[in-house]
Amino acid sequence: MSRTVKHISLHRIAATELRVVADVEEGVLPLIQVEEAIIREYARQARWPHRWVTLFILEDLKPLVRQLHRGASPASLGAAGYNLLPESAAALNKRPLVNLYDLADLSGCNVFVNRRAMVAQDYWEDYLALRGLLAHEHAHPLAENVATRLSRQMRLQIEEDENSKSEIRNLKSKISPVLTSLSEKLCLFAPREIFANEMAIRSGFAEALLHLNLRNVENAARSVAGREELTRQLQREIAQGDLTTAGANLLLLVGDLNGQLPLSLEVAPFYRAGRAAEGRRLDASLEIAVFPHLDPLAVQAFIALKDQYLTLRPDLGSLDLMVWGNGVLNILVKTLAEKGLTLQLRLWTVEEREI
Repeated sequence: MSRTVKHISLHRIAATELRVVADVEEGVLPLIQVEEAIIREYARQARWPHRWVTLFILEDLKPLVRQLHRGASPASLGAAGYNLLPESAAALNKRPLVNLYDLADLSGCNVFVNRRAMVAQDYWEDYLALRGLLAHEHAHPLAENVATRLSRQMRLQIEEDENSKSEIRNLKSKISPVLTSLSEKLCLFAPREIFANEMAIRSGFAEALLHLNLRNVENAARSVAGREELTRQLQREIAQGDLTTAGANLLLLVGDLNGQLPLSLEVAPFYRAGRAAEGRRLDASLEIAVFPHLDPLAVQAFIALKDQYLTLRPDLGSLDLMVWGNGVLNILVKTLAEKGLTLQLRLWTVEEREI
């Protein structure tokens, strides 16, 4: 990495060596303290596999993106489940944290902190939120199982059916990339996110995860406030003849789905981990601050997804995982069909394609 190193240190926590490299100065020491505490708590558990952890505290993740563009081991998959494709690597620069580790050798991991993204999301000086973020990232290698490994072999494609209304088909270029990305997040990457969240909660980080997700609900509430302006903009396009009412309603629904459905990946793990009180608190916050502003179809999809995520098992084989994934995607397909968008769903594995 071509950045100027402003901090480098070595720490010993139990049997784990923590190596810290930073190209920023502000806020480094408190972040190291949070990381040390998390390693200490995880290391008390028998499943902690790491002999070393390298913590990169960077202004942004452009150096990591460049490294991935140059090529990296296919085994080194990010905790968020990114495939090492150029567009996915670029998306990493928007994330506050990412944990890269080798599936074949869990003796160590590399945690990358994105200070710019942290500041933008008001996490940088919120140490309980930082604790939740770091605990989640460190839970990923601990939560690896049959289902998470098989999920890396899954691929999907969502195609518009000719039965869609003509005014809906004209919006394909606008909504197809959004729906593809959302579907990957809710289906392909979901097992890794769900099991990591559940692992972190069961490992004693429920308070930090709850705090972090309540913050995320606050962010969601602020984001839906912009929905009114979007609605006015779409109404102007309808008045000018550039858009139909059906098209506007679909665009609003897609925005609602894309903005809020990923929160189901955060809520369901509390119920899975036996922490129903925290799950209900998150649900109540969403019902008060977010759901009243959404299309009711988006709310129904959220509830259905949360229920589907409760059925995910760590021992699912390839066929059962495909069935489970189709259940996730069918929720999206049925929801969008209510607004006139008929989709064909294709889900397969890299070993054996299934249609």
